[in-house]
Order: sequence, then C-alpha cells, then structure tokens
Amino acid sequence: MNDIKIAFWNLGNLFDIGSSETALAHEFTPDRGWTKEVLDKKVENLAQVIRLINDGHGPDLLGICEVENQQIAQKLLCEVGRDDYRIAQYNDGPDIRGIDTSLIYSTKVFRFISANSYNVYLRYPTRDIFHVRLEVIKNGAELDVIVNHWPARVRGGQCETEPLRIIAAECCGRVVDNILKYSVVELKSMQDNLQSDESIAKLNERWNKNVLVMGDFNDQPFDKSIMNHLHATPDTEAMQEWKYIFEFLNKDYYARERQNDKQNYLQHAAYLYNCMWSLIPDGTNYNDRSMNSMNMLDQFIISRGLYYGKQKLIMDLKQVKIFKENVDSHYGYPIAIREPDGRPMSFEWTRKDKNSRPIEIRKGREPNTGYSDHFPIQGVIKII
Repeated sequence: MNDIKIAFWNLGNLFDIGSSETALAHEFTPDRGWTKEVLDKKVENLAQVIRLINDGHGPDLLGICEVENQQIAQKLLCEVGRDDYRIAQYNDGPDIRGIDTSLIYSTKVFRFISANSYNVYLRYPTRDIFHVRLEVIKNGAELDVIVNHWPARVRGGQCETEPLRIIAAECCGRVVDNILKYSVVELKSMQDNLQSDESIAKLNERWNKNVLVMGDFNDQPFDKSIMNHLHATPDTEAMQEWKYIFEFLNKDYYARERQNDKQNYLQHAAYLYNCMWSLIPDGTNYNDRSMNSMNMLDQFIISRGLYYGKQKLIMDLKQVKIFKENVDSHYGYPIAIREPDGRPMSFEWTRKDKNSRPIEIRKGREPNTGYSDHFPIQGVIKII
C-alpha cells in the first residue's frame, strides 16, 4: 500500500446521554429526548458513513470533533467495526459545551509516538488544539497531525466572532512553528551566521517536516484568521526554503533596521498551503442566512514538506474531496448524506423543550435519521 487515506468530520453534537454539570449543551439529556436509543442510532448512522469514506475503504487517519468523551468515541469505533482503529490519546478538554477534538488512526499504517493538547483560552475555555505525532510503518516517515475546532460563528455572526478565531489561529500557528522551527533556547547553541551551508541544511531539515493541519475552522480559506494569522494560503511562492528567505529579509528595501540572522529566523512564521481553494465555492457546511450558500469551514492545510514530498510523504491534491455523494452501503442500500437542497443531512431526533413538550422535527424527515450538519472531507497522502 502506497496511499494513506485521510479524512476529517465534524460529527455534529455527538454527546453522551449524561451531560456534565458545567456543559452548556443541556438539550442532550434523556429528559430532553436524547436517550440511549437515540444516541445508539446516531452512532450507527455515523459509522455507516465512516466505513464508506475514501471510496468505500474507510480512512486510515480520521480527525473528528464535537464528540463529548472517550467512551462515546470508543463506542463509535466499535460500531465502525475495524479492529485496527485506535484513538490517539483522547484528551478531555475544558470546552464549556463539553465537546472535544480527537484523532483515530489505523495500527496497520501508523505507529503512535506522542500526543499533546493545547488549550485555547478566551475569557472562557474553548476546544483544545490536538497535536499527534505518528510514524508511517511502511517507510519510517513521521507525520505531525494537528486537529482543530475553532470558536463558532454565533452571537453576532462571522465578523463579531472573528477575533475569537484569530486567537485560535495564533495558538495553532505556535504549534506549527514549534514543529518546523528551532526555539530560542535551541538557537543559542547554533552559530550566529545561519546562512552557512551547514546551518541552512539543518534549518531546512526541520522546516520540511510533514505537518497536516485539519479541522472545522469556522472560517473559510480566504478569511483573516486562516490567511493572515495561521498563514495558510493558496500561494506556493510563500513557502520558501531558508536560503531564499534570508536573501529576501536582507534586502535593503525590506528592513528599516538591519537584524541578525537569528532575529530574522525567530520572527518569520511558517507558511502553509491550504488544500481547499480549488473546491470553492463548494463547501462543507450550509449557510442558512443565504439561500443555497455553502461555507468551506472544514479544511486540510499542509506544510511545505508535505506539499513537495521532502520527507517521504506527499499530499495528492487531486484527491482532496468533500464526501457528499449518495453511495451504496455494504448492506445493499444507498446512504444519502445530503438534503435535496444540497445541505448536509443533519441528525434529526424528537427533542423536548425544558417543559418536556416534544418539538416538531423538520418537515419531510423521520426521527433518528441523518448524520451531521457538516460533510466529511477526504484526501490521500502518498508514501514515497
């Protein structure tokens, strides 16, 4: 096998039946209609789709978000039915809605190395940024995966909540830079002239690591948080190696005050490539405020190493897709994950209000049908 099948999916409020006391999502409790039977059906529906992602083979690497705890994530894996799937060190984050990010990987493809969770604090805690290091068993290549779920476009819409996602973008950017760049402490042991052939080779070796950033960013590829703060663009010219970066930074017209190599190095952010631009104006989440408008909120973003195949792995950009077509399940019936109007088919269940009165579900839908309000995204990383 020379291909690694990857996917990401916002599972759409995959809550346990007993919400924690501090979680704000109180509607996902038995007295509000979120019973064990409803949860079991939601998990069954999600598992059907996961088995069919990546042309019916299922992903080797699956990032997920909006899952409440490890027990529910494990319940989903059991329903999928692949004994090679593992959860990469689930971290119960501090999000006040009680939902987390996580990563599922195949033990046939990857060897787990480590995982770290980075909390994003606003005035209140929100979803963590989850960083997992894996080794590809076939060729020993390392892959750093960063799973995200940035603050939502609520309480005023995109513009009013944009600063919250900028904070998350800067946090994610620091994680990326920690992977691709040497720290201040590490630089102290290096020579002052970073432009020697030996130093350039050392800097580039780290600069070209394989980094895959995935998630529901709640912003589109062209929004400020993604382009100006995470530095993820469709422009490959921004992803230079260090020889050319230093040449540019040392031009007289660029710097008002001459800085040394180490200062230039520390201040230069790692630029990334956003794999989703070619799919715009298609999207993964429906914008109810604008008729037939889709938002590209779920994205794959990669380092220059993974773009150019510098360290034994390369992203196949032609195989990046939104998974939303109707497909046949292995049970012999079609799986339809989108509504007639094109939006993702979210999971419908018979809710009850705080007075235990049933809330009517959407016209034309049956209870306990559907999946999520986001489409999954899928792609392929080739093993070199």
